Parts: sequence; C-alpha cells; structure tokens
Amino acid sequence: MESSNSHLSECSITSKQQVEDEYSKPQPDYDDIITTLPVGDSWNWSLNLYKYQGFWYTSPHLKGVISARQRFKPLDKDVILCTYPKSGTNWLKALAFSIMTRTNFDFSSHPLLTTPPSTCVSYIEFEQAQGINARREFPLTSTHIPYSSLPVSIISSDCKIVYICRDPKDAFVSWWYHANYFYDKEPISLEKAFDLFCQGIVLFGPFWDHCLEYWEASSERPDKILFLKYEDIKRDPSYYVEKLADFMGYPFSLQEKADGCVKKIIEFCSFETLSNLEVNKSGKLGSVIVDGEYPAKIFFRKGKIGDWVNHLTVDMANRLDRIIEEKLNGSGLKF
Repeated sequence: MESSNSHLSECSITSKQQVEDEYSKPQPDYDDIITTLPVGDSWNWSLNLYKYQGFWYTSPHLKGVISARQRFKPLDKDVILCTYPKSGTNWLKALAFSIMTRTNFDFSSHPLLTTPPSTCVSYIEFEQAQGINARREFPLTSTHIPYSSLPVSIISSDCKIVYICRDPKDAFVSWWYHANYFYDKEPISLEKAFDLFCQGIVLFGPFWDHCLEYWEASSERPDKILFLKYEDIKRDPSYYVEKLADFMGYPFSLQEKADGCVKKIIEFCSFETLSNLEVNKSGKLGSVIVDGEYPAKIFFRKGKIGDWVNHLTVDMANRLDRIIEEKLNGSGLKF
C-alpha cells in the first residue's frame, strides 16, 4: 500500500496551507475514477469491490468517500469517530454520544433507548453517498474512511479524531457473519472469506493498513488523534471512558465521578444493555449496499474477546498472526 502510506507521510509533514492547496486542485468525479480501478472479489455481495488509494470499497462506499473529500465540512470542535469495521464501532458511538450529551438527556429518556447508535451518530461516507448533508445537533460524527483518504477539511482542522480497532482475528469473524447477512448467492465460506481477508481484500481493508495509518498519525499528533483498542476498553472501562471524555473535551467533574456518572454511562452503553433494547432487536437501518432496510440486531452479535477460537483453526490463526506481525513490524503497534 505504498501510495497510501506515502500520502500519509506527506500530509503529516506539510503545513496546513500546503495540505489545503493539495486538495483544492480540481478533483476527478466518481464516474471517471471507478472505471480505472482494480476490481476484487466481492465476498458474494451484489456489488464489486474497487481498490482506491490502497483500500477496497463497494461502489456506493467509494462514491461516499470521493464526495466526502470534496464536500464534507466538520463542525467547530467536531469529534470524528474513526473505526475499522467490526471493531466496536457501535459501542464507541454509544459511549461518545452519552459522554457528550450527558447534560442534555436523562438515562430514562435517552435517545439511545429508541434509536440505534449508528443513527444517533451518522457515517460521513454513507450520508455523502446519498447526497445528504444532514444538520447535526451535536459535534459528533463517524467514518470508516482510512486516514490517508479523509477529507482535507478534517485533516487540516482542529477537530478531534478517536480511532478504535480490535484483534484482527475477532474482527474477521465478525466481518464473516456480517457479510453473510448480505449475500446474494450462496453464503461465503469461512475459508474463502479468511483467505480474502488475509490478502487484504475486504471492505475498507486491508485491516493492517487501516490500523497502521491511524496509529502513525496518532503518534505524530497525539493531541488530535486518540488511538484505542477494543480489548483495552473491555478490560478497564472506567479508565478509558474517563480518558475518552478528557480527550473529547468533555471531562467528568469530581462531583460527577463521586455521583457514579462514569459507571452509569458504562452500564448504559454495555453490550448487554444495548443488545437487549427493543430498538436494537427489532429496529431497522438503512444501507448504501442493499435496497430497503436491514435489522439493527446484526450489529450486536456477541461482543466477546477471543470468540475467534470457536471459528478459526490453529493454522488459520497462526497465518493471520504472521501477516499482522510482518505488516506492523517496527511500528510499535501490536495485537
């Protein structure tokens, strides 16, 4: 993924004005770009995957990425939740939304009781793919877009970025279940999906490049980018929820801590609580991949650390571990 990494390095060492100048150049439109791109196996989705700037997208996702680079403007003091898919995205959305709005809503009448996290905190690329520029009540939004493909309006701004990733073996298993909900043909086998994942051919993949870009950017700009791991938050939620609140600019007061506010948010946003809400059991969500709506419950499977052992053989796990070790070698990032 040379082009993406070189672009990341370029963005990190140039001035804000130089970055803005780079992106102010006329950009080719989506129709001109997509015809020139490599095509990869679609994991049996009805849409092809296209490789753009080193990463793989379906055509609607790609349209959203390109549109976002040209049109998206963050709000003042925006917090952008950036995630590799299937790595705790909905959990991070629920936590960040609850932290930011804790003085606006009581837990007994909270929006998350009746609205899925993905709707409370929308995706930049999904809205852009549909030509939507929704008015947001709170300065919080999200994306799966890799760091090197983010809109310059984000990179050159003072908004904060929070990134979360997860053990790649668990991320893969979750992807496999998710992909098989959308299949048009026979469900993709675990073995075929795993081989494609190991090649990096997966929506918003390769996994390792997606994580590494945000890791390097967070090392260079720790005041702007907070890098989190799903497993760390699960093991010490109080510490990381307070850290998240501090970074976002919404720190808990001593009185709030004494009143148990941190614990209440953790319990309210837990997998057990969210997955048992009626809206997340029978609610519906829109999609840029399929026509119509699909159930919110597909985003709440298990939320467990290490569930991969129930799906991957020892050889498969070792293969992916070796790939990750090779790809991340020397970066300091480990899983």
